[in-house]
Amino acid sequence: MNSKKVAVISSLSTILVLSIVFAWFFYTSRLAQNPITENGDRSESRKNIIEANLNRTERIALNDEITNGRHNIITNTVSSVSPAVVGINVTEIRKYRDPWANDPFWRRFFGDRVYSKEVKGLGSGAIISEDGYILTNDHVAGNAAKIIVTMTDGTQYDAKLIGTDPVSDVCLLKIDARNLTYIKMGDSDDILIGEWVIALGNPFGLFAINDKPTVTVGVVSAKDMNLGAVEDRYYLSMIQTDAAINGGNSGGPLVNSIGELIGLNTLIYTAGSSTGNVGVGFAIPINKVRKITDELKTKSGVNRDFWTGLRIQTIDEGIARYYDLPSTRGVIITQVARNSPASKAGLEVGDIILEAGKFKINDENTMIGVLQEFRRGESIRIKVIRNDETITKYMKLEGKTE
Repeated sequence: MNSKKVAVISSLSTILVLSIVFAWFFYTSRLAQNPITENGDRSESRKNIIEANLNRTERIALNDEITNGRHNIITNTVSSVSPAVVGINVTEIRKYRDPWANDPFWRRFFGDRVYSKEVKGLGSGAIISEDGYILTNDHVAGNAAKIIVTMTDGTQYDAKLIGTDPVSDVCLLKIDARNLTYIKMGDSDDILIGEWVIALGNPFGLFAINDKPTVTVGVVSAKDMNLGAVEDRYYLSMIQTDAAINGGNSGGPLVNSIGELIGLNTLIYTAGSSTGNVGVGFAIPINKVRKITDELKTKSGVNRDFWTGLRIQTIDEGIARYYDLPSTRGVIITQVARNSPASKAGLEVGDIILEAGKFKINDENTMIGVLQEFRRGESIRIKVIRNDETITKYMKLEGKTE
């Protein structure tokens, strides 16, 4: 019995020893074939983590670069100026006469039938002070019975008409508000042809959709454009731009790339029967608007109560040939009233006016418009041709009672 136990124990011991030896040989052979497999796995894992972190950092840097690249002086200016742009809705009361009332027989029995009708209109405006003064065009709000101004936050105000000037097409409104974002006025005499400009406004009433102005970008195409009279409004020294201006943009701001107000968007030229933008828009220069605005604030209007005593005629080809003129630009004086400003200035019949102040005179229409730029008491430098010589005279504008 004891011998059997010894044999079993001996067998188990032999198996245990052999198992240990086999395991040792197996382990050492595997280690010889791939001595750093475990460490390599760990290194590879660390490498993947580092690369993932690097890729994430690169992606963030790339996104930041793209975002920063999208922000430029134009987008920053739009962001800062937009809150100072408003949409304007107006109601005018227009009077209409019954066509039959033109007939004396009809009018005898039915009277002079005149009736009133409400007419809705819209336009744009620019806030120019923190206490609520707003610029727009006279043709937008000058004849309005009711004016509603909509801000970019959706707030609406009833606006008061402070003053309006139909001749220059400038209108000044006021709302009862404080601490408003406003656009600072720049210097329209300092603009450069080709510099970037931004037109903001309410074309076609789109402001009402999201209470935000529409933005278009272009350049100053030309300056000092004398367009003459349009519906008894005189547009001189206008800024031309290819920034899109459409119906409803009237009265909105034209700003330079640093957000200074340089003009008031006013009118466009169209092609044929089209009423849309064709890249030829015009803005009233802000230096002229500033002068008008100061008068509207202090006097509620612009006083052009003066006379010149001149009668003039546009130069045609016949006059140009007779006087041996190089072109038909200018006007010829046909009459000078006695004791008038023109007479006192030494102007004579037959003088050909080429310039008045800083303005070149193209025709009679231009001369009339140029005179609207001046005020009673001011002197105008007049450049004329007399007896084949170019001379300069100075005419002081006076009232008829002076």
